[in-house]
Amino acid sequence: MTHGMRSDTHAPYGEERRGLRDTASRYALLPLRVFLGVTFVYAGLDKLTDSAFLKSSGSGSIGDMMRTVRDSSAIPALVDLSLKSPVGFGYAIAFGELAVGIGTLLGLLARIAALGGALISLSLWLTVSWASDPYYYGNDLAYLMAWLPLVLAGASVLSVDAALRSRRRRRAGRYA
Repeated sequence: MTHGMRSDTHAPYGEERRGLRDTASRYALLPLRVFLGVTFVYAGLDKLTDSAFLKSSGSGSIGDMMRTVRDSSAIPALVDLSLKSPVGFGYAIAFGELAVGIGTLLGLLARIAALGGALISLSLWLTVSWASDPYYYGNDLAYLMAWLPLVLAGASVLSVDAALRSRRRRRAGRYA
């Protein structure tokens, strides 16, 4: 029995691809990767350079923000944990965002970087933006969902991961 749909429409990585549709499919996640990478690098640098943010108290500080969201968060225990050392927590978030953003932009350990971005977004959604009403006003949920395709697919083009994969394939071909 013949079906109208082909199941072999995508050539494996490394084979010649033809046509606009295949090229578009290959590069489909690149704009998302660039957006999330730039956004997280910016967010990390913004936190590290904001003199008010990395303090345990005061206007605009991580400590005051966590105390403000404590009672409205989904997981108050997580907020309590951050309040034990708000400055350390602030640095951890800032350096985490920076590492995730750089890894995503370079496509270096892209799935791990995307998982880190998803975890940061999940923790912020469950704490800082949990009380948003309606729920879709909280942007951390949207960021969490945006990271998931990159967790699943990684960085297939224009990435360190793709270059390393190609290099391993060439080496394996020489020894076969």
